Amino acid sequence: MTTPLSILDLSPICEGGDASQSFRNSLSLAQHGEKLGYRRYWLAEHHGMPGIASAATAVLLAHIGAGTQTIRIGAGGVMLPNHSPLVIAEQFGTLESLYPGRIDLGLGRAPGSDQRTARALRRNLESDADQFPQDVVELMDYMSKAPRQPVMAVPGRGLEVPVWILGSSTFGAQLAAHLGLPYAFASHFAPQQLMQAIRIYRETFKPSAQLQKPYVMLGFNVFAADTDEEANFRASSWQQAFVNLRSGRPGRLPPPVKNYRGTVGPAENALLDSVLSCSAVGSVETVRAGMQAFIARTGADELMVTSQVFDHAARLRSYELLAGIRDEVGTAALPG
Repeated sequence: MTTPLSILDLSPICEGGDASQSFRNSLSLAQHGEKLGYRRYWLAEHHGMPGIASAATAVLLAHIGAGTQTIRIGAGGVMLPNHSPLVIAEQFGTLESLYPGRIDLGLGRAPGSDQRTARALRRNLESDADQFPQDVVELMDYMSKAPRQPVMAVPGRGLEVPVWILGSSTFGAQLAAHLGLPYAFASHFAPQQLMQAIRIYRETFKPSAQLQKPYVMLGFNVFAADTDEEANFRASSWQQAFVNLRSGRPGRLPPPVKNYRGTVGPAENALLDSVLSCSAVGSVETVRAGMQAFIARTGADELMVTSQVFDHAARLRSYELLAGIRDEVGTAALPG
């Protein structure tokens, strides 16, 4: 069986552009992915970042849903400490009512922002990321067919929107396994605990009504082009943005430059080497080899592919080339 491929979009704001253009590009990408047979299209919640426009995740998903027909759409993810579980149940209950059978709800416990912005987002002074497991259970109960709580989520109750646990550490792996939920690991930007998290999740998984056996989706960066040289050129936008972010200088997605890695020092190159362990950059042949090696190493059931390319046409081309080799890698059955 082929490995399902899905799309993770940050709705990047490029230098010289604005959020309006980002939203048009996001819809274009979702429609493109739908035609190419991608399984899901997810948006990530981030706040206070000049280069990411998907802060109001549920609102933007409604826009994406209206412009697509069959592709699953969802959050990868909603950062639950920022929200009341009831509000998220209502938002995703609304989305499920608008687009039945197409909605996924990925949940994370990070704020998706810096600490100052996180404090501004807090729903009350007692909001605590350590309450994440309890908040997940509360949220799922709101969407169940027989909620235990007296408060009712309308819409939401009875819709049982599929829930995923997101993470970049072993904490999320343990929680997903305990609750019997599918697990999405953010290996596209934080690969350090990848193999340990996968092992813990698979070894401790408990079947649930939603999922009978472990299912792992891994974040993976792909920059595909007609030649290795062009792909490396296109990837330099993301590389610049990643280094800037980790250096405390977040900004809009910059245009690509030639030989970017030759212009930065050892610390920056070491940072990029780490994240490139979960990436494939190059021609179709190079990307195929990189994907096959990654799936063989991890046993990924699905890949959530992100491609932060400055030029929108080149970004669409990257996903198009990747779709052409999808049938050449294999994995297991799909949830949802």
